Amino acid sequence: MKIVIADDNHDSADSMSMLLEAGGHEVHVAYDGAEAVETAERTRPDVVLLDIGMPKMNGFECARAIRSRPWASVTLLIALTGWGQEEDKRRALEAGFDLHLTKPVDPATLESVLTKPGAAPAA
Repeated sequence: MKIVIADDNHDSADSMSMLLEAGGHEVHVAYDGAEAVETAERTRPDVVLLDIGMPKMNGFECARAIRSRPWASVTLLIALTGWGQEEDKRRALEAGFDLHLTKPVDPATLESVLTKPGAAPAA
């Protein structure tokens, strides 16, 4: 799958990128919200993993911007964030995310979501 990871924590984004690349995915990394939207527009990924608390544009704003693109109607948007309260989950779904996963995410859970979207855990 073609995946965009957006997280202002470079270590977190780079580690996730290496993990997903080792699984055979094509991965593009962005380190802020505006870069995430630009990268998604350029690469038109199958999946976008967005942190919520990023500079320039937060994850909610990114999700709305990406979701507004016609090509993104089939893109799986996943909030991958430390923001795990019920209010955060509700806001993520309202912003256009398909799923909300709280960090740290188990690699097996993430791979399951990527390979079997129908079997994804509930937001």
